[in-house]
Amino acid sequence: MKKLFGLIGASGYIAPRHMKAIKDTGNVLLNAYDKFDSVGVMDSYFPEADFFTEFERFDRHLEKLKYESNTVLDYIAICTPNYLHDAHIRMALRSGSEAICEKPLVLNPWNIDKLASIEKLTGKRIWNILQLRLHPSIVALREAVINGKKDSKYDVKLDYITSRGKWYGISWKGDENKSGGIATNIGVHFFDMLGWVFGPLQELKVHAHQSNKASGFLEFEKARVEWALSIDYEDIPDPIKKEGKRTYRSITVDGREIEFSGGFTDLHTKSYEEILAGNGFGIEEARSSIEIVHEIRNRKGA
Repeated sequence: MKKLFGLIGASGYIAPRHMKAIKDTGNVLLNAYDKFDSVGVMDSYFPEADFFTEFERFDRHLEKLKYESNTVLDYIAICTPNYLHDAHIRMALRSGSEAICEKPLVLNPWNIDKLASIEKLTGKRIWNILQLRLHPSIVALREAVINGKKDSKYDVKLDYITSRGKWYGISWKGDENKSGGIATNIGVHFFDMLGWVFGPLQELKVHAHQSNKASGFLEFEKARVEWALSIDYEDIPDPIKKEGKRTYRSITVDGREIEFSGGFTDLHTKSYEEILAGNGFGIEEARSSIEIVHEIRNRKGA
């Protein structure tokens, strides 16, 4: 039987990947909400879905479905700004649905504890999209590390530059109270991946932390990691600029480049397949990366 979905944050950049995943897994997007109405992309996936630009009317719609037609959404996908994730997850569980939330799950580690309590009270699960854990190159790397050296640590270098225009600083993403800052907004999935591959965190240092770039050092059980994140176009290596590209990502392990520039197209669909099978990533899997970015945010280069 097809599962029924709702979507909060339908006009955002990442929302179409969720729409595609719902469609690819043979399910139905029944309704969606966003304060902005630039959601024509819905026509490509679920043109019959009800759409709301006022949260109160969306909430009322869910109640009417529940009490007038005995219909409760199986899942509500959450693609809203980072600082709203906690509230929208709570709303999803209160309505009787499970939540599928984009990263970061929440901005602060203690929010995870509160959400765990709500899971127990409602009996509904909270799932986090941690798609790098499903990337074939990262899965292969993890297997190599598990079966690799036992008496020494790997030396890892991570560089991620995804240049953004002036709009970024004006939007909610440029407000640290709403986005969590650059390490949270563009780095949390990489920090999750590093912990998943190399084990528990043992040490953290922040070398620099500005609104548009950050760098530091992380030591995990099996690796020492130098990392740098940036949204400044000038930080992109010249050879990459000459190719006309505005994004550069690189991970080296003991000097060897890990190629993972491709393979991203269907990771949300794979994430949904795992969630629907009961094998998705829950709130505890998100905890380590949330703790890391919270610590980076509060160290401020100390």
